[in-house]
Amino acid sequence: QVQLVESGGGLVQAGGSLRLSCAASGRTFTRYAMGWFRQAPGKEREFVAVISWSGRTTYYADSVKGRFTISRDNAKNTVYLQMNSLKPEDTAVYYCAADETKTTTKVDEYDYWGQGTQVTVSS
Repeated sequence: QVQLVESGGGLVQAGGSLRLSCAASGRTFTRYAMGWFRQAPGKEREFVAVISWSGRTTYYADSVKGRFTISRDNAKNTVYLQMNSLKPEDTAVYYCAADETKTTTKVDEYDYWGQGTQVTVSS
């Protein structure tokens, strides 16, 4: 088992920045690829970014490429999502997730989820 707790969400104006954090506890953090997903009201949960256990491989959704950066600090058992040039359409609840077997973009392949943190971008 691994427990995930997100933080860092909030209200920001369009063009602004936020950094989300996801702290993991429980099993060895380096066993897991870590992903960020988001869900807006009335929409399906969607992939945002993923980072491999080593940090050497990352993938991004096209909608955030060039604006968001995922990173991890294995010594602190924490994964981050730096979000720059935020847009109103980035408004959603953001979730981090852990996958033990692969670095995947597919929401249904993740084993563990956090409770989410709200990000609201005003125009």
